[in-house]
Amino acid sequence: MRYIFNFPDIGEGLEEGTILEWYVKKGQEVKTGDNLVQMETDKVVADIPSPKDGTIVALFGEVGEVAIVGEPLVEIEIEGVHGEDAQEEAKKEYAPEPEEEDFEEEEAAAVVGTMETAGKGAVMAASDEGSEKEPEKEAKPERKALATPVARAMAKEMDIDINEVKGTGPSGRVTKADIENFKPAKKGKVKKHEIPTDEFTYEPLSQIRKTISRNMLNSKQSAAHMTVFEEVEISELINIRSRYKTSFADEDVKLTYLPFIVKAVVHALKHHRQINSQMDLENDRMIFNNRYNIGIAVDTAEGLVVPVIKDADQLSIKEIAQQITELADKANSRKLSMDDMKGGTFTITNYGSIGGIFATPVINYPQAGILGVGRIVKKPIIKDDAVVPGNVLALSLSVDHRIVDGGEASRFVNKIMEYLSDPIALIMD
Repeated sequence: MRYIFNFPDIGEGLEEGTILEWYVKKGQEVKTGDNLVQMETDKVVADIPSPKDGTIVALFGEVGEVAIVGEPLVEIEIEGVHGEDAQEEAKKEYAPEPEEEDFEEEEAAAVVGTMETAGKGAVMAASDEGSEKEPEKEAKPERKALATPVARAMAKEMDIDINEVKGTGPSGRVTKADIENFKPAKKGKVKKHEIPTDEFTYEPLSQIRKTISRNMLNSKQSAAHMTVFEEVEISELINIRSRYKTSFADEDVKLTYLPFIVKAVVHALKHHRQINSQMDLENDRMIFNNRYNIGIAVDTAEGLVVPVIKDADQLSIKEIAQQITELADKANSRKLSMDDMKGGTFTITNYGSIGGIFATPVINYPQAGILGVGRIVKKPIIKDDAVVPGNVLALSLSVDHRIVDGGEASRFVNKIMEYLSDPIALIMD
């Protein structure tokens, strides 16, 4: 029988994904669990496994194209099941089938690793479709050009009639390269004010960039942002880190300042639960988090991602340092799982590692706050009524002003500063 496997929702509310790499090709035999394709979603890069043993008959989509959840991804020929048996198997394995031969699309509810296969009769009896024999020649009706979504978007941006472009892809499909290389027929003189299209480079938005755009806009529209700026002198913290850095390195643990900041934030959150909460307007209530799951913003080549250190209050400085390194490595190699990204209650963004001092970080909505950490600057400070050299760390706390008042935000930052300026308690915890 022929089995249509539709693109499943591998996340929470996933709508689409971009095809990064096909692991299979037409005519290839696969086993259940074999990876079919690598997809980039709005949060992760994931491999989609085959739900069945069989032979690949067709692949729906090319590398770079966007696949929609619930639409066909691959077609698999399953040996040993034909005709009425195929329909009976569809009823047995998935969902009750209407008494008609046409198949419907699956309901697409699946998770990578425990992939549920397509539902509602996504099968059809075996035929010679997909075989190598020549199709019957017949008059071709006029129709719109076949084209990839990227090519259509580029053609629209460049004001090119895509029906005039000769496609070089499979079945004459117009590709991105065809649009880039297209030279329209000259129609009189070009007006002086027209800009040659080769002055621009067009690239499609990645799934990560689209998600960042959507989330940032949602945060700015949904939360009432307020930011508090402070500076803390951390010479003692620098000494503590220098003292323990070598012993940590002997255990293959990289000790930076960030684990201390995470620990200080967790301690401060315990004193200010309002900042470890979120607002539930639909039910007229506040939701106070009893766990301390700290998101760490990671700058990757593909864009900003925020993996989460779960239950950071139960971890030592060393364990936090280990998790930061592991999550950053996974983020940069695009191996973060959905579980790595879920459940954050507060976020820290360390733009100081790149060079910034102060910024106004955008809240990771629906969380109540985000702490921005700037770079350490050596500058004069007043100590015991004398001007002495100091090491000053810049902090920027953005909060949802609907949830957190200005006084509460200031007290929270002061508590963080208290721990960072006297970090012995953090290292002993």
